[in-house]
Amino acid sequence: MRTEEAAADVDVVVIGAGQAGLSTGFHLRRTGHRPETGYVLLDAPPGPGGAWQFRWPTLRMATVHGVHDLPGLPMGPVDETARAATVVPAYFADYEKHFALPVHRPVQVRSVRPEDDDPQGRLRVETDRGEYSARAVINATGTWTRPFWPSVPGQADFRGRQLHTVDYQGPAEFAGARVVVVGGGSSAIQLLAEIAGVAETTWVTRRPPVFHEGPFTHEHGRAAVALVDEAVRAGRPPESVVGVTGLLLTPEVRQMQEAGLLNRLPMFDSLSQDGPVWDDGRAVSADVILYATGFRAALDHLRPLRLREPGGGIVVENTRVPAEPRVQLVGYGPSASTVGATRAGRFAVRDVNRLLGRAPLGSSAVR
Repeated sequence: MRTEEAAADVDVVVIGAGQAGLSTGFHLRRTGHRPETGYVLLDAPPGPGGAWQFRWPTLRMATVHGVHDLPGLPMGPVDETARAATVVPAYFADYEKHFALPVHRPVQVRSVRPEDDDPQGRLRVETDRGEYSARAVINATGTWTRPFWPSVPGQADFRGRQLHTVDYQGPAEFAGARVVVVGGGSSAIQLLAEIAGVAETTWVTRRPPVFHEGPFTHEHGRAAVALVDEAVRAGRPPESVVGVTGLLLTPEVRQMQEAGLLNRLPMFDSLSQDGPVWDDGRAVSADVILYATGFRAALDHLRPLRLREPGGGIVVENTRVPAEPRVQLVGYGPSASTVGATRAGRFAVRDVNRLLGRAPLGSSAVR
């Protein structure tokens, strides 16, 4: 990795090398961009795998919600009992090597800003290991580094432990404890199921959970993505695609319902020293509060570009930011799923090639 002070000139800087970033790197290579001089991928974690390398150890391939094949190299059959945090990073590492993608890590991108305040010029990407001067930036930083913690009165008073999904290392550490799991998404359900085997649990959600009966069809998926897409086109912060679709009523979830594990309580109004308290006088004693409350897009390094709208989001059309055509967001809003992130790389490279005056996607052979 370069460390000299002079900025390196490249056509495209891709920030992030998870699912979306690797897909983007593949399509840049496929359309003739040369590694290092034509494009680079800057990745903050110490190794391949994106957020998958940090998932809790008890998450197995049989219980993940699907890892979509990256373009050009399918994952192939996997051991469903294997840890997701081992299998997926190994696949990503093989992918990087197979296509000789120019991934630099660990590199922390600090900011992206116009060079010399010229709105029509290049973008300067400032990192902890040097600077890059780019004609376009494709951002693929995901959400894992920005866990969302609800703000609740009395949080500092609670004498127990409070942690987020990013801190979860398995149910064993909660044996015999009273654990409140906060969150209405699929991760909350998974963690609740694990912890309930060793601890007393209470489930809390902000809104009543919606369980989806029957098979989840492509039509359901398209409708959910359309709702998220509508939000980002209007400049509103995107909800997760999973949050829009609801919870799938699997046999495991039905068993949890029958066991009374999904008798949900509304979000508590405050925390006392001993646990959650509601304004109606109800209270629950707890040793642990686990917030499975999701994530926000990790975009602070783009702040100098002033992309956010008054509503708090960034207007995005497919992957393109209309207010700043040199910037593409992949894995944001409707492309935040593994399937969406993979497709978004193709769309982003198509738009970047147009911006740079290059040939359309697919006109050059992989080299």
